[in-house]
Amino acid sequence: MNISENSTTLLSIENISKSFISAEGQELLVLDSINFKLREGEIVSLLGKSGSGKSTLLRLMAGLIKPSSGNLFYRNTPIHAPVQGIAMVFQTFALLPWLTVLENVELGLEALGVESKERRKRALKAIDTIGLDGFESAYPKELSGGMRQRVGFARALVVEPDVLLMDEPFSALDILTTDNLRSDLIDLWTSKRTKIKGIVCVTHDIEEAILMADRIVIFASDPGTIQAEITVDLPYPRDTESLAFRELLDQIYMEMTKSERSRIAKAKAQALLQAAHEEEPTEHPEYAYRLPVVDISELIGLVEAMEDHEVDGVINLPVLAESLHLDVNNVFPLTEMLDMMRFAKISEGEIAFTDAGKKFANSNIQERKQIFAQHLLQYIPLAQHIRHILDREPSHRTPESTFLNELQNYFSEEESERILRTIIDLGRYAEILAYDYDSGELSLENPQ
Repeated sequence: MNISENSTTLLSIENISKSFISAEGQELLVLDSINFKLREGEIVSLLGKSGSGKSTLLRLMAGLIKPSSGNLFYRNTPIHAPVQGIAMVFQTFALLPWLTVLENVELGLEALGVESKERRKRALKAIDTIGLDGFESAYPKELSGGMRQRVGFARALVVEPDVLLMDEPFSALDILTTDNLRSDLIDLWTSKRTKIKGIVCVTHDIEEAILMADRIVIFASDPGTIQAEITVDLPYPRDTESLAFRELLDQIYMEMTKSERSRIAKAKAQALLQAAHEEEPTEHPEYAYRLPVVDISELIGLVEAMEDHEVDGVINLPVLAESLHLDVNNVFPLTEMLDMMRFAKISEGEIAFTDAGKKFANSNIQERKQIFAQHLLQYIPLAQHIRHILDREPSHRTPESTFLNELQNYFSEEESERILRTIIDLGRYAEILAYDYDSGELSLENPQ
């Protein structure tokens, strides 16, 4: 549906940035210069990869954390803490196991000081609205994942918010349960059976974003910025097989691949800049790049699947992702890694093999390992850095803490561990290094 520019503004975010300080004192910029408005009568999906700051932005809207700079407003009133009128549904169910469904739903009202009789009345109404009637006395352990998440929705609805924030509310559920719960939520929205005036939903599922939202805000990462906004002018219920739906899907993939190309180009430009000034120390070394977190078996599987989907030298990303049941958090890290290693080239909504990628795809296991090793060392600076250190050490052994400490100068402890784990797995596959889990040491299997 089209939302008028004159519609009442529920949430307003003005030039918001958010940084966190790591345990090592490093400032990590998560969100940069975000401007956003939620108007009455619309559902907005925030779409992007993990790490793009979507959930952080949602917590800022809820008043759970404070921005580093910028301003947030709810109905023209500054947000400095949680405010009545905004409720949030989390990814995890977060139910108290010793309380019944009814008691869990009543918690929010109890915190607001609502008296017992009114609390019980409103909780029972919310339970009935969300389809939990008959389970009031059940404990969370008696419920399926889908039912537990319904309790989460009832707990949010019972405080009668006019803004509902949802942080990947269906990601922990199976496909059938997700479809059912999402359809019920849309039915509640369209039938106006609640007092909710606007919804913001974080997701990494492109189809889910189109199925639910009136507007989709696409996030780029490192740091999180708004890459694009796309209006969805389709009636409910939405048909995933319709031409209009497929065109929107293609458009979103085009926008998101633009973001990935920009990210990769930036990394390459930084590498070239440092290579041109090798003799000068830099604050941000070439290897300190946020590698996409990928599994080597999934990477090889994607390469093989790409061959089956190639038409006239290109592969359509939406079709490829749909056939492999990959969401944003899976498909873009994998395709980015293929691009970084020069095995493929990403364009707007499409990916195509390079000559090296074709050779890699058509080689046997041992030949693949050799090609992969060559490209890993040539194009991934962190692999070069680790191999250089191992080659230089007389024992050809170095504790992993050496590299973790280096990475933690630029990333959080958790992110540093993810990056190092990824490069270790890729390096072991390529046989350019070995890793001993018990000792936590990296080494060369064959120093010669």
